[in-house]
Amino acid sequence: MPKETLRDKLDGNELDLSINNLESVPVKDLAALPKATHLDLSRNLLKVLPDAFCSLTHLIKLDLSKNLLTELPRDFGQLENLQHLDLLGNQLRTLPRSFCQLRKLKWLDLKDNVLEDGLKKNAGDCLDETQCRNCAVRILRYMTDLDALLEKQSQVELKRQQGNFFSLQSQKI
Repeated sequence: MPKETLRDKLDGNELDLSINNLESVPVKDLAALPKATHLDLSRNLLKVLPDAFCSLTHLIKLDLSKNLLTELPRDFGQLENLQHLDLLGNQLRTLPRSFCQLRKLKWLDLKDNVLEDGLKKNAGDCLDETQCRNCAVRILRYMTDLDALLEKQSQVELKRQQGNFFSLQSQKI
């Protein structure tokens, strides 16, 4: 999609790219429009977001609803200014571990995804503004707790491996 076309679609700080049959995101062109803090990519054919998408740190509001996303990029948490995220109606099962870094997130809709049980339970129904706000709080807390647990498990595994290494070294001596 040419930059001129994107610039033409910019209305204040809102860029509406919904219902364009997009199969990929024009990240380079979007990066050239830092004024576009509200991005609507809903109702497209997006299956994946490129890793470079995470460089769009100027985004405050992002609508990715009704696409075909099965996962978000590993470094999605780098979108540190994100406050509003709509992921309704995708094929998401999990969220990336970095999701817990979205500290400014105040609104989240995960409805109509194939979420694993822990996420589904914490996401709730999100049928109105209050429920979507609560969803953001609960999911951030859940992902933060999950990240801490995974980090702890990683440290335990590292110590175990170091113990095995030193055990093998002493057997060689």
